[in-house]
Amino acid sequence: MKVKWKRVMGFLQAFLVATMVEAQVVNPFGNALIPDMIADASIQEINGVFYCYATTDGYGRGLDTSGPPVVWKSKDFVHWSFDGIYFPSAAKEKYWAPSKVIHANGKYYIYPTINGYMYPAVAEHPEGPFKLARGEDEFYEPYTSSTLLQTKDPEGIDAEVFVDDNKQAYVFWGRRHVAKLAKDMVTVDSIIRVIPTPRKEYSEGPIFFKRKGIYYYLYTIGGDEKYQYAYVMSRVSPLGPYECPEQDIVSTTNYERGVFGPGHGCVFNTDDEHFYFVYLEFGRRSTNRQTYVNRLEFNEDGTICPIELSLDGVGVLGKRKKEKKIKPDTVYASSTREALYIEPMKDDLCRRTEYFVPAFAVDRANGSRWMATAEDKGPWLIADLGTVRKIQRSEVYFVRPTAGHAYLLEGSSDGTVWQKCGGHGDIRIKSPHVDKLNKKYRFLRISILEGVAGIWEWDIY
Repeated sequence: MKVKWKRVMGFLQAFLVATMVEAQVVNPFGNALIPDMIADASIQEINGVFYCYATTDGYGRGLDTSGPPVVWKSKDFVHWSFDGIYFPSAAKEKYWAPSKVIHANGKYYIYPTINGYMYPAVAEHPEGPFKLARGEDEFYEPYTSSTLLQTKDPEGIDAEVFVDDNKQAYVFWGRRHVAKLAKDMVTVDSIIRVIPTPRKEYSEGPIFFKRKGIYYYLYTIGGDEKYQYAYVMSRVSPLGPYECPEQDIVSTTNYERGVFGPGHGCVFNTDDEHFYFVYLEFGRRSTNRQTYVNRLEFNEDGTICPIELSLDGVGVLGKRKKEKKIKPDTVYASSTREALYIEPMKDDLCRRTEYFVPAFAVDRANGSRWMATAEDKGPWLIADLGTVRKIQRSEVYFVRPTAGHAYLLEGSSDGTVWQKCGGHGDIRIKSPHVDKLNKKYRFLRISILEGVAGIWEWDIY
């Protein structure tokens, strides 16, 4: 009895300390779309499923690296998941800015930037596995003979393909380039044009779409906290001529709402009236960004309204299975990483501090996370449900999931005696990691065996 009482007192002391600390912290990153660091996202809906192809950030080496190619999927636009790598031969390459997939010739084509060059790839299904559409399915630097541009210097980044109503395909890429694409979806026309725009700064991350007979070309300017999108429009053709509206800035920093540097993303729509703007946000400097989505509105004359940016998201867009999540009373951790002050790069008004408290793992906001200290050799997180409850399943979204995790899930009714109820000892590249319990516990404990010691979100049902 004495040992059990000490355990209860220990939990009580940890609860009081956690409460005092967490009452003083905020999450400056809001509710990101995906519980991971991603950028340059291309989102589309295929047969009732939303697909998100993106650059995987958060690998700590800036522009010298990226995570492997994974595609996040969702039926409701709120709960996202991926399982494995969709482009195996590119898994260890610097993989940036995959485009939306294009369905043509009975297959699916995608156009990522790999090691700084654009490549066409093909698969039987939108989730892959993809392989290079020409030549050997392998990579070496600086580039191979399989690049999209078959020119003496095939340099170019951020390809995006648009197919018009007459089935003519066009490819857009960085620095305002555009060219027709042949029916084979891999041959670029020899006539390459540069879209004239009133703003002349360096530009990447092109977005192109059509609405009610009007073609819209969005192009980025600036970068970091100064990232913006401007646009021109044509009522004739994807090749122009283009007109520039008086208010041509689509997205820019919103100081009041704490949105900095809204940049490279995409536009998608769920029907003829509902369009959405997807963008990366400055985040944590360098390639440590997350992605957000806001509504895209239009004026009567077809011009785009300046976007009301926020970090709150747009909520459910598809069919959602009604399930009630269990909100833990308290969350404890083996350790908590010290707060990280994020230095501004181009805007002194962008000053943020990221905290890593345990409560952030269950706050249902994908922009916050719990992380253990680097010195913690046995990191764990405990959720106290307040009373013994029937638990159907656990879903955990680890930090840097594309590198893989191994973990142990245990349950307890008293916080003293623990029973294994989930997890796996081998490293698996997926998110979330799901365990079906169908048992009664008051406490659940996740012990991270391999992988980054942190959790974006932990959903308990």
